[in-house]
Amino acid sequence: MSTTGAADLNALLVFAAVAEAASFTAAAEQLGQTKARVSLVVRRLETQLGATLFSRTTRRVAMTDAGQALYGQCVPALRGVQEVLEQLGGPAELRGNLRISASVDYAAHTLAPAVAAFSALHPQLDIELKTGDRVVDMLKEGIDVALRVGWLRDSSLRASRLDGFEQVLVASPAYLQRAAPIKTPADLAQHDWVTLTLLPTPLTWKFTSAGGQLRTVRMKSRLRTDSGSALRALLQNGSGISVMDQPSAMASLRSGELVQVLADWRLPSGGVYAVVPPGRHIAGKARAFVDFYSGWLRQRR
Repeated sequence: MSTTGAADLNALLVFAAVAEAASFTAAAEQLGQTKARVSLVVRRLETQLGATLFSRTTRRVAMTDAGQALYGQCVPALRGVQEVLEQLGGPAELRGNLRISASVDYAAHTLAPAVAAFSALHPQLDIELKTGDRVVDMLKEGIDVALRVGWLRDSSLRASRLDGFEQVLVASPAYLQRAAPIKTPADLAQHDWVTLTLLPTPLTWKFTSAGGQLRTVRMKSRLRTDSGSALRALLQNGSGISVMDQPSAMASLRSGELVQVLADWRLPSGGVYAVVPPGRHIAGKARAFVDFYSGWLRQRR
């Protein structure tokens, strides 16, 4: 790789965006530029350095060895410069794009008001709130910070716990009226269980009594879904019984559409985590949002 001349910092920012998104189109959207402009900047950078930085096919974009070397040597320092400039500018000067992801239910019930408030504080910052119940590839999707509820499976993720929540066993009054009585956790094994497949062990549940007794129950299930919203709808329509996180279940419990079952037995509690992509410098705007949201949650307690 040629070292003649100094690469333009803006060109390096464009290069980093393409590398992290693995897509010229996604990088262009994140940067607020056209795809043609992003491609031109990368080609000029490659010409200046005398090396091909990306292998391009119709389906994917991947860094070459030269691209990986440039990313590893230059981008961490570049992100550090960005953060220093953001800190010097102060919180009111946050600019650029911030992509936040969360599950549909969590975004609607808890996260969205905080995002709205943060956006009002930083009018120069473009924010995209992406929702979905499946865990996304943060690098591929260009996500700066993800809010994940429950338990983290991927140990390579950099995460900070912001909050906790209780889980509740729920069913509709119609289901409970026609089903066999539920007096102990063991009775659940004979009931219609609605499975949320997003959970690490969706059919095995541990219950703890007020006296400290532990009971583990293996459920039977014919009905499964990968969506928290769909799970609530299925339960409200009398399809069976299942576990929901308390924040998502609260509105249905208050309205009477769902009823808590075995309230004297506790289920394992879960956590709310702010997650950033592995091996990536945390942008100042992402850090600012995590700090803001952590304070927001503390005020709600």
